[in-house]
Amino acid sequence: GLFAPGGSAPFDENRLRAYNVAPDALLLNFGTLRFDFAPARDTVGVRFEPQPEDFALSNRLSLSQAPCGEWKDGVRIERGESAAGTNEVVLSGTYPAACGEKTWNLAVLDSPQLVFGIFRSLWRELGGSFAGRLREAPVPEGARLLAETESPPLAQIIRDINKWSNNVMARQLYLTLGAQAGARPAREADAEAALRAWLARRNLDFPELAIENGAGLSRRARLSAASTARLMQVAWSGALMPEFVASLPLTAVDGTMRKRLKDSAGRAHVKTGTLDGVKTVAGYVLGRSGRRWIVVFFIRHADGPAARAAQDALIEWVQRQ
Repeated sequence: GLFAPGGSAPFDENRLRAYNVAPDALLLNFGTLRFDFAPARDTVGVRFEPQPEDFALSNRLSLSQAPCGEWKDGVRIERGESAAGTNEVVLSGTYPAACGEKTWNLAVLDSPQLVFGIFRSLWRELGGSFAGRLREAPVPEGARLLAETESPPLAQIIRDINKWSNNVMARQLYLTLGAQAGARPAREADAEAALRAWLARRNLDFPELAIENGAGLSRRARLSAASTARLMQVAWSGALMPEFVASLPLTAVDGTMRKRLKDSAGRAHVKTGTLDGVKTVAGYVLGRSGRRWIVVFFIRHADGPAARAAQDALIEWVQRQ
């Protein structure tokens, strides 16, 4: 296989959240189902897409008159097995009518179950019949290739990763570094070796560097602000600089910066990072002088989210230079 099974454990106890989806060589729909919530009089309608076979939803949500706020906190999700023996998700708790229609992507099935269920559903929809079962095993010697497809260009992949901080895509790409270096199946250690070799070839020595899974979803990953700025200098002088910079969120325009710095729209490409107690930005800012500046601002503190105003103020100050 392309990737070794397993890898890092879920980041936190919210195992069904999309950010906790683990990389998989046969990843489908980012490992999630999209649940659409719609209040209607005294009830809450819930639909999900795509619709894998042998999957059931039990909707026990009640409509509330509370403010929308952190509406997800009021929805309880339980995963189990229905009376018919199929995979089932039970939604209970409350949903505020004030929220209107909302969408929530949830990883309610593990990747093999999701792929198998959707395959069976689509196969039958196309008129086929299927009596096989799911079995996970190494690809046997002599297996016949039925079809293959190429991924989108790397420039498009990193754009999707960076614009929206897509953790599972970042982890997939990280493991692919190991696979491209010849490790099959690739493990996180193989990916780290490939990345460190790339840094060494460019004489980039970051003693503090610690990598866990290739994404920002980690409490152990480490890189100083100074090292990040140095890495961004190297990226700016590289042949693929335009593709890399264009992948970063543009202030007040798109990605995770679309609602920030409205008075400075389009003047900075900035990657954001957020965890409980962590708030970071790093990017390139165009000043009034026509000069571009590298800005890196990392904060780790219990009140980390409050640093957003200071980060925005710094970016605005640099823009005036």
